[in-house]
Amino acid sequence: MPVFQFKPTVEIFRTNVPDKTLANKVISVLYNYFPDTQINFDLEDCDRILRVEGNIIDVKKVTDILHSLQVDAELLP
Repeated sequence: MPVFQFKPTVEIFRTNVPDKTLANKVISVLYNYFPDTQINFDLEDCDRILRVEGNIIDVKKVTDILHSLQVDAELLP
């Protein structure tokens, strides 16, 4: 019998997060909602990239959480 594995989904967002302090806060809040994901920022990138990787990513929920933290976010294609 074949074993099915989910291929992880990766969602990438352009943000306006200016520094590691806010990035760490955002990551902490997102982990509360998505504990089985990998979440990181690339603040060196001009788009201040947020990367969320997991089996199921609710993009609307991520953007709603970010907006509640006064973070502008745009899903990149």
